[in-house]
Amino acid sequence: MKLYYWPGACSLSPHIVSREAGIDLQLAQLDRAERKTADGTVLSSVNPKNQVPVLVMDDGQKLTEGPVIVQYLADLKPASGLVPPPGSVERYRVQEWLNFISSELHKTFSPLFRPTTPDDFKAALRDMLAQRFDWIDKELAGKPYLMGDKFTAADAYLFTVVRWSPRVGIDLSKWKNITAYLDRVAARPKVQEAMKAEGLLQ
Repeated sequence: MKLYYWPGACSLSPHIVSREAGIDLQLAQLDRAERKTADGTVLSSVNPKNQVPVLVMDDGQKLTEGPVIVQYLADLKPASGLVPPPGSVERYRVQEWLNFISSELHKTFSPLFRPTTPDDFKAALRDMLAQRFDWIDKELAGKPYLMGDKFTAADAYLFTVVRWSPRVGIDLSKWKNITAYLDRVAARPKVQEAMKAEGLLQ
């Protein structure tokens, strides 16, 4: 299988999950400006949405939404526990987190990276994210990970998205549980492997 990504983007989440699950993916790094790989493959030719991540499966089928890709990868290795068993309440809790991160965090961050977004709108988006962080910080109180003691695919996604905060002018220091959580996830050996592979760590 092949994962199309650009360093530090939301595609880091399935990259982390693949390593945590012990799945060896072929990595295809894209230039962010050109949106093409070193061999000249253009992102839009792989994904008409022109976005990462893209997972090309062994039979040539493609998955293109991060929260779906992480569940697919985790289900390939159920013993990893990265997603709970189908039909369990815990499974739906992980999906609840994945949906929340996608709709309430990821899509709120996106306009903050665009130079054309008006400053007053950016300020409103930061306020919205701060409200979400207030809630997440409470949810993380007394827990190492979102689901308790077990690291799941939802943690890979939350870690990936929240670590964008300093790049868009959000100081996370007031949310002590979130900052401790980010440090905890960042210290995981497989997370470090993924980040090093993407050039995010020396």
